[in-house]
Amino acid sequence: MYAVVDLALRGGAPAIQVRAKKAGAAELFELASRLAASAHASGALLVVNDRLDVALAVGADGVHLGPDDFPVASARHAAPGGFLIGYSTDDPEAARRAVEDGADYIGCGAVYPTENKADTGGTIGPEGLRNVVEAVDVPVVGIGGITPERAADVAATGAAGCAVIGAVMAAQDPEVAVRDLLAAFEGGA
Repeated sequence: MYAVVDLALRGGAPAIQVRAKKAGAAELFELASRLAASAHASGALLVVNDRLDVALAVGADGVHLGPDDFPVASARHAAPGGFLIGYSTDDPEAARRAVEDGADYIGCGAVYPTENKADTGGTIGPEGLRNVVEAVDVPVVGIGGITPERAADVAATGAAGCAVIGAVMAAQDPEVAVRDLLAAFEGGA
């Protein structure tokens, strides 16, 4: 896994999100610490999923929260200045509330079917993503089932970017996969 992350960073990944749903605090701390070093050495951001405590402890750049996690407003109160807080939702009204509570960006999806997020209630497609993009004035990142082939459709919604797992972790060449994904958002796809 670390080798794939290093290739993704070499391909220009602007951020790495540590997502280890079944890891305990100690295991997540170890994983995030190691990835923070790689991300920061490459000039990329490191965001920890779900766990504000671990994100702060490892010097991450942010935390990504969901409806069952620490409340956004409380995280904003506890976090230092400049610390990024993301929130997952596919509901425009929930996105607006999260932004009012201090979210810096919204993760929205699942845009397409995915095996990596079992907790999604179904897919919203590019149109559902566009609805959230239009509801808030912070960056929205598309999540769920996004591949280099689908990235241009995601970019066309006005989304600021996409978060992927399989498209990079399972790619034959993760570095090229990242470049292809980024090209869609730079108008190069």
